[in-house]
Amino acid sequence: MSNKVVVGAQWGDEGKAKITDLLALDADLIIRYAGGCNAGHTVVANGKTFKFHLIPSGILYKGKTCLIGNGTVILPESFETEINELKKENIDLSGLKISPLATITMPWHTEVDGYSEDNAKKGKIGTTKKGIGPTYTDKMARIALKIEDLYSTEALREKLDVILPLKNKQLEKVYGLKTYSKEEVLDLCEKYKKIFEPYVCFEWQKMLEDFKRNGKRILFEGAQGVMLDVDFGTYPYVTSSNPIGGGACTGSGYGPKVIDEVIGVAKAYVTRVGEGPFVTELTDDMGDKIREIGHEFGVTTGRPRRCGWFDAVTMKYACLVGGLTSIALTKIDVFDSFDEIKLCTAYKDKRDGKIYTSYPTNVYIHKYLEPIYETHKGWGEDISNIKRYEDLPQNARKYLERLEEILETPISIVSVGPDREQTIIK
Repeated sequence: MSNKVVVGAQWGDEGKAKITDLLALDADLIIRYAGGCNAGHTVVANGKTFKFHLIPSGILYKGKTCLIGNGTVILPESFETEINELKKENIDLSGLKISPLATITMPWHTEVDGYSEDNAKKGKIGTTKKGIGPTYTDKMARIALKIEDLYSTEALREKLDVILPLKNKQLEKVYGLKTYSKEEVLDLCEKYKKIFEPYVCFEWQKMLEDFKRNGKRILFEGAQGVMLDVDFGTYPYVTSSNPIGGGACTGSGYGPKVIDEVIGVAKAYVTRVGEGPFVTELTDDMGDKIREIGHEFGVTTGRPRRCGWFDAVTMKYACLVGGLTSIALTKIDVFDSFDEIKLCTAYKDKRDGKIYTSYPTNVYIHKYLEPIYETHKGWGEDISNIKRYEDLPQNARKYLERLEEILETPISIVSVGPDREQTIIK
């Protein structure tokens, strides 16, 4: 097995956890490289359903090292809850590591996030209110706390002397929220120190060097999706990190030469949670049908996902900027009972008739765009137990092969159900 990156190729919720879990079987080191507990990853294994938010999905295998990388932001209370849930299931956590360079989501981050979303009259983003954006904002402003700061009293006190006057002024004057005393925050940090202590890997450099030197297999696990990337997504309706394949480098400590493959996970249709443009969105009975059959409700929020036909325009863009070398297509079994399946191959501007076959990055014109569809025949049979690609119905193979043709990217994995065994390696 080569070193692989698994990224979401749409707006998140594509089934990355299942693909990561599948590939983790042959990996030695699994690194979650971006995002925070705003992500929701569901893995079905041995008849049990596990819901991950921050911990790498590979933790379900014994003997694996799972690193929460420096590119992540960690809400301590959420991390503690996830740890306790895994302990209840007797999952071995001895391989779980946290980079000391990961950033801590503090209480003021979640408070500001909630305030901003709840009070936005225009420009609501649709965040999970988990404090992710404000944490990354402070990270880039160089006024955030890192995990390693918890274990240096001197560093922590000096940082708080800089951070608290700024944050308190902002909390009070801008948001009308409560302020924090230095002692209050130090007490909080003492609690956080105990939560993280069993897992912090201060020898992370040596660990990464050893895995690389010894030719061990490395799997990089992304969160969210390419179309939520802060640089390349539907800005400003995006996350605050880089879910693209390139983010695996800045969020892990490894350079690009370590990476051999980038697998983009995409559904056979498209979903989106939160605000933002969505050209192929279905707001009719067909959208409801896809949502119902596909169980399209957010793992983190429980919100119903917006559903639409597969959008090859955004997907071709994702193949480029996401650095995809192949695609893992999930939930094609959702179409088992469909007579017809539509596939968006271009956009048409309703104002002047202009045709877009390449993705227009100016999202403010998307409200004027309508999808141009191809229609494909369904296959009308249950494919959830099929193990080999050649045994798929002819119309299912035609649909997959048409996607490969348009996207100029091979489909390497086809998922026909939620369980590990319901996977075709093409």
